[in-house]
Amino acid sequence: MKDLKNDLFLRACHRQPVERTPIWLMRQAGRYMPEYRALREKAGGFVTFYKDVKLSVEATILPRKLLGVDASIIFSDILTPLESIGMKFEFREGEGPVFFNPIQSPDDILKLRPFNRQDVYYVGEIIKGVNQALNREIPTIGFCGAPFTLAAYMIEGRTSRDFKKAKAFMYNHPDAFKELLDKLADMLIDYLNFQIESGADAVQIFDSWGGYLSPDDYREFALPPIKKIIKGLKRDYQPIIHFTKGVAGFFDDMITSGADVYGVDWMIDLSVVKEKLAGRAAAQGNLDPVVLYADKDVIKQKAVDILNKWGKDTGHIFNLGHGLMPDMEVEKVRYLVKVVQEESVR
Repeated sequence: MKDLKNDLFLRACHRQPVERTPIWLMRQAGRYMPEYRALREKAGGFVTFYKDVKLSVEATILPRKLLGVDASIIFSDILTPLESIGMKFEFREGEGPVFFNPIQSPDDILKLRPFNRQDVYYVGEIIKGVNQALNREIPTIGFCGAPFTLAAYMIEGRTSRDFKKAKAFMYNHPDAFKELLDKLADMLIDYLNFQIESGADAVQIFDSWGGYLSPDDYREFALPPIKKIIKGLKRDYQPIIHFTKGVAGFFDDMITSGADVYGVDWMIDLSVVKEKLAGRAAAQGNLDPVVLYADKDVIKQKAVDILNKWGKDTGHIFNLGHGLMPDMEVEKVRYLVKVVQEESVR
């Protein structure tokens, strides 16, 4: 922490005093930026893009240069480590990831290879490159997908509206499904430890699809492997952020995972989050990203409302409840960052 010029984000994660509320945004390096689109075109395909250290570093630092955010999140994808264990996939325009060898039976789980961090060496190089390129101006965040979210993709074979194949597998083969989650947890412990060793100042676990579960199923399947990951990380000052989309129905369960920060979407009131956390952990969120399609005066009002719900205490990192979208206006995103930074001064 000592070598950072702006450590507001880390101080808020650890609930230490801050001069104002820090802000970064999920999917802050994305297609809404012309500069990002130019880099993606240069790379060719998406996988080629995130494996190219130089281009990925350039993409990661764009939001600091263009928006003035208080933290960088590395340009990568939650599926990145799955190639190492034998999953084959490609990203198709307009479709997202498509797997060539989805898991269809418990026997397929036995075919998965052990994870080798050398297969994702470029992720470590991107972290080092970002720290060097920004001269340690702001913290660098690494990340992974949560075991349930990754398992859902591996079984479904693609993005889904209901994840019915994945959930049917979970119900029909609960022991095998838990075995898969446990294997993924072991992989992610090594993967995140590698990111921390490479210089990540914080790591976020994205459970994008955990909210598709009932509270009982969330407690039985999704939560235990996340707890295992958090216990298995070797860190010094680096906080862990646990983000689950659609968490309102089981927030009380989520906050038992052992994370330092809980990322929440807009489906739960931030004042309720603050009350339930009771100073035991920090919170991150939770503006509905669709607000950024509204006029600037609406954006300001909604952002100030969220700041007021938390109040002047530390322990809040301003973020969206999900990622930025490709057709958003850069100027409005920049305006949101400015509003939060000005209106939250203590």
